[in-house]
Amino acid sequence: MAKVLALTSSMDHQAELECIGRVRGGDHAAYAVLVDRYKRLAYSIALKVLGNEEDAEDVAQEGFIKAFQQLHHFEGKSKFSTWLYTIVYRTALAKVSENRTRLLPITDQLKDRVATGHAAPQLSLMQSDDERRAISAAIDKLPGPEALVVILYYIDENSISEIQQITGLSAANIKIKLFRARKKLERELRFLLDMNTREEKKYGNGKS
Repeated sequence: MAKVLALTSSMDHQAELECIGRVRGGDHAAYAVLVDRYKRLAYSIALKVLGNEEDAEDVAQEGFIKAFQQLHHFEGKSKFSTWLYTIVYRTALAKVSENRTRLLPITDQLKDRVATGHAAPQLSLMQSDDERRAISAAIDKLPGPEALVVILYYIDENSISEIQQITGLSAANIKIKLFRARKKLERELRFLLDMNTREEKKYGNGKS
């Protein structure tokens, strides 16, 4: 299945490297560009692991601080987002261990653009704000690990190998989780679309 969900287009790799170079050169204000670009997904990943908004905010912030402190270790061979999300993910896992919290379903943090054209029919029809919220709600219902790989693969458009780097899961495990998640999303979205269609017909009949 083609990648069908997107937040914002990724920063051009060269522009990103130039921004990182400015930060390394002492222009610390340039780091705000990277924070603004990736803060939403960093928070969503932390929230997916922790299930607690306050802890997720703390972990996302801590992840950015760690990334800033370790920026001299970033070699530019992978995407900065992949490197950053690895730090955020591992920081979140450490927080789970510290608090002895359990994994909880993702909350409503994914109300953004839907890229169409290569999706299953029920996904490609989801274009309005209400429909995008329906996609968020469908993702919310996925088990924790499945929702996490959906976020990383479909929303942030990481490759399987990049998700391996971030999560430590095997490629086979990631593919299985994506397959299961896709089937569950399609069933849930088909139900939502059918329900919307019934409501539209009822409304139309009432107007005639």
